[in-house]
Amino acid sequence: MSAPRDRWAVVLAGGVGSRFWPLSTPERPKQLLPLISAKPMLEDTLERLAPVAPLERTLVLTNASLADAVRKLVPTLPAGNVIAEPRPAGTAAALTWAANLIAKRSGGESPMVCVHADWAIGDVDLFRATLIAAADAAAANEALITVGIVPSWPDPGLGYIEPGEPVRDVSIGTSPAPLRRVARFIEKPDRVRAEALVNGGCLWNSGIFAWRAADLLTEIRAHCPEVAPALDKHGDNAEGFFAAARSIAIDHGVLERSKRVMVLPGRFPWSDVGTWAALRTVRVQDASGNAPAGAVVLRDSSANVVHAEGTTVVGYGIEGLVIVSLPGVTLVTTAERAADLKSLLEALPPDVREKIARAVESGPGRAA
Repeated sequence: MSAPRDRWAVVLAGGVGSRFWPLSTPERPKQLLPLISAKPMLEDTLERLAPVAPLERTLVLTNASLADAVRKLVPTLPAGNVIAEPRPAGTAAALTWAANLIAKRSGGESPMVCVHADWAIGDVDLFRATLIAAADAAAANEALITVGIVPSWPDPGLGYIEPGEPVRDVSIGTSPAPLRRVARFIEKPDRVRAEALVNGGCLWNSGIFAWRAADLLTEIRAHCPEVAPALDKHGDNAEGFFAAARSIAIDHGVLERSKRVMVLPGRFPWSDVGTWAALRTVRVQDASGNAPAGAVVLRDSSANVVHAEGTTVVGYGIEGLVIVSLPGVTLVTTAERAADLKSLLEALPPDVREKIARAVESGPGRAA
């Protein structure tokens, strides 16, 4: 097992979180909000990662506009470990730049584990053990490892991984787990196909990765023309690199093209918390299956997600709703339609959007 001092953690913390409107804004996106616990999601993420890699070996990649907010949120994180992306260029570019920095700072053989800042994780000890096992497997096999979550249900909102031929068993904590090559990645299926994939032993594509920095850089140069030229020309200049890189996801740019990709099963509870409705599965529920936060009173009501800030929400005889109430704006929708808030935002008249934005930004807890 690699020593903790050799291992790095990389946290992707970009994005604006439009699916959590009106609480999430470009200036205060999902990863900076306390959606699950009393702490912002990024802070929870870094605490989970602490036994995997120390803060001095943890990089947080975020939008340039959020870098100061991230540094303020986690003042113990070295300022130079907050990487401000001058422009969004996709996860392939972000992880390439992280690997480039790690290789320069501590050598290309350093293993790095990569996660997102806005997930809900259960069984944190098993999560940590799985990341460590993935990093060790990556180093031992000179491979790109992805952690595929053992599905809890056939979710059509996620991508899937089909495991291929076995490589060997590895130890996650004290339990053996099969390390296999990846046969293929599967885009988000419809519900019928999702059921068939789960029944066939496919795994959720979580976006959890582990590899040695040098191995990722090698595969980028071999398979990802969208990013490789930018790395070779601007490897010492972040602004030039991100300006030159073409946007592509790491899955499409490298993992689907490389022959060095392996998958390790993750058996811990995991959610990408993609919508307001998803909070019902990760927040503490009341006896009627509601997931409230803030000053919320519910009577004869079930399976609702209700979030109140600076106001009180009273629900009576309601079921399956999402209610988000802030001073100046209240959103009421169904759990199903909560997944499509981007379309709602695009349809709002500009003057209404601006009025709501001003009200949200001046509300409680919004001061810089």
